[in-house]
Amino acid sequence: MTGPRVVVAGGHSAGHIEPMMNFADALRRLEPTAEVVALGTVRGLDTTLIPARGYPLELIPPVPLQRKLNRELLRTPGKLRDSVLAAGEVLDRVQADVVVGFGGYVAAPAYLAAHRRGLPIVVHEANARPGVANRLAARMTTHVYTASPSVRLAHATAIGIPLRPAISGLNRPALRGAARQRFGLRPEGPVLLVTGGSQGARTINTAVVGAAGTLRAYGVQVLHITGPQHAIEVPAGEPPYVVLPYVDEMQYAYAAADFVICRSGAMTCAELSAVGLPAAYVPLPLRGGEQRLNAEPVVAAGGALLVDNADLDTAWIETTLLPILTDPGRIAAMSARASATGALDADVVLARHVLAAINPRRAVGP
Repeated sequence: MTGPRVVVAGGHSAGHIEPMMNFADALRRLEPTAEVVALGTVRGLDTTLIPARGYPLELIPPVPLQRKLNRELLRTPGKLRDSVLAAGEVLDRVQADVVVGFGGYVAAPAYLAAHRRGLPIVVHEANARPGVANRLAARMTTHVYTASPSVRLAHATAIGIPLRPAISGLNRPALRGAARQRFGLRPEGPVLLVTGGSQGARTINTAVVGAAGTLRAYGVQVLHITGPQHAIEVPAGEPPYVVLPYVDEMQYAYAAADFVICRSGAMTCAELSAVGLPAAYVPLPLRGGEQRLNAEPVVAAGGALLVDNADLDTAWIETTLLPILTDPGRIAAMSARASATGALDADVVLARHVLAAINPRRAVGP
């Protein structure tokens, strides 16, 4: 007897691909016979990230969609039709039982192809502001799951964002000593983790480097992940200020740190909340302030700060952030509040819902 055949669609950016792959991993842990095929396009990171996680990738033509959901979307000639046909061919060839979409260029054609065939559609939206593909799909299905209750999407149930077990299962205190040794940090004293995401963030880099001397004077160590395109120079000294272009296994960086300053992408917010790391979130000032919305739940809970990109400078680090970094009690309180907003099992929860969508008689257990 063959296992469930699941087609996942959520390419282009890491923000779509990571939760998609994390879900797929959880599905195969729950149901080892499951066959998972990913739809993708030649745009973005699909051909890099998906095969690296061990999943077959089927390419379809990309369809850039306007952000407004209206009749013009469905009148997009040629490209959308060709992409829907290509997605349908994949669904037919693999004999798909369900389509699970995470948004992005590839999701809308997959949803439309599945809808034409009467296949179950399951939607996951990681961002606080849903994209056009997932808003379209929410009109086709009641199986809609979101990162938080504040996400406005039809039929939505909040479950969090699927994370890697290395993150969701991280015991920061237990790994702290080894993680700090790994990066050349002292075993004691506060550590500020600085990251701008996979590409880095010039504003964050500049502000923290400018405060390096003051941070050192107050005994704050820094683990600064600059991004591969950004080079910074910090004079050698004590306590350590460690500069790296990239860190592959972020669980070690999280375990070493007491506080983070970073952008507020959906995955970043989900991971830091899950591991209980307080943060100063600096939303990317693009696309209508979407990143600000991602951070608002944990900020409202008292587990993080929010600072506009235009307001982040060395003076802010020294006057606002430094008093927190040097107050262990306040860090502990913020850590507890951040943890309270985190979701550790969204990958398994979503996998159970998908299996239940394929077989409605299958119970969705805890």
